[in-house]
Amino acid sequence: MDRFLSNAVNRIDAKGRVSVPAHFRAVLQKRGYQELYALRALDVPALDVGGLDLLDRYEQRIAQEDPFLQTADDMSFFIHGDSTFLKLDQDGRISVTDFLREHTGITTDVAFVGRGQFFQMWEPERLRAHGAEVRARLLKLRQGAKPLERPE
Repeated sequence: MDRFLSNAVNRIDAKGRVSVPAHFRAVLQKRGYQELYALRALDVPALDVGGLDLLDRYEQRIAQEDPFLQTADDMSFFIHGDSTFLKLDQDGRISVTDFLREHTGITTDVAFVGRGQFFQMWEPERLRAHGAEVRARLLKLRQGAKPLERPE
């Protein structure tokens, strides 16, 4: 298991910490992540969370841009200014800070959603609504797709 798959909802404890699901912690451990990079997702109220390889991927993309154009500056502002590092404690918990709460609307519970190379943190009701929208878009796409032609 080396991908973030599935989803889980965990409650924030009295000290403002939430346990990362065990199957996600197993991936983190396998990948050797000591520190987590968290970025406020651009188009949804969620955090994208991964290792330094996620940050490296974004920085490589920024490096492809002309440094004198606004795009590179905007990308750097977003990738570096709308992000933070998260630390897992010895029990696999993350402190739920204002940085996480402000963008996501998280209050008492956190939904963790696997996204392959990274995972997302959501407020559970917002995740349910987003999931319904995604399914509706995919169903519409599927219904509008032309059937595959079979060779005769």
